[in-house]
Amino acid sequence: MPSKNAIKEYEAGAYYHVYNRGVEKRTIFQDDKDYKTFLSYLKLYLISHDSQELSDLQDLQGLSLKVFPSRKPKNYADQIELLAYCLMPNHIHLFIKQHGDLSMGNFMSSLATKYVRYFNTRHKRIGHLFQDRYKAVKIEGESQWIHLSKYIHRNPLDLPTFKDSPCRLDEYQYSSYSNYLGKFSQTWVQPDDILSNFGNQPHNSYRAFVEEPLDIIPIYFSAIDYD
Repeated sequence: MPSKNAIKEYEAGAYYHVYNRGVEKRTIFQDDKDYKTFLSYLKLYLISHDSQELSDLQDLQGLSLKVFPSRKPKNYADQIELLAYCLMPNHIHLFIKQHGDLSMGNFMSSLATKYVRYFNTRHKRIGHLFQDRYKAVKIEGESQWIHLSKYIHRNPLDLPTFKDSPCRLDEYQYSSYSNYLGKFSQTWVQPDDILSNFGNQPHNSYRAFVEEPLDIIPIYFSAIDYD
């Protein structure tokens, strides 16, 4: 019997919470370079081939990462919108909108294949890295849509160094939270639709929203199935 969320409703224009973790719950990001390489692949697939940014693909610290193959890479800039993300040591969360029925599946396949190839080569291993192809939940309703970004951006609070310290969430480098606070802009992350719900000072209002108690979040997200 398929596990929960293994069967996905493919619908053009729909929003999804997409997540996956390492096989046997193992670490999928061993150090800073692993995280930033994964981020560089997100950028590679989500920045238009017409963008000048592709001529000098960089990570968050400006370190050039040579991720281009000899042939032109696939691109999903017109098929996928990434609203939020968080990378954790052994799992990932993505909040995406797909424009075609199969956009999400194709994008996730390209992303996983490219990262696993890099990870296995760098860390001298073979075999599967992720537990599943991925899991996805279609987002239903405005309240769930708004609260998903909050859930994703609060994930680092599960780490020992961040636990019970929400004021430090904006120090976590491997999530899209700082895009929402206006601290930096990754052009391949699209926060505007969510921020438009937070008035004249969206950055401050959004911070208050994320760093307040979880309120409604457990109703939707506390029982995410990783089995």
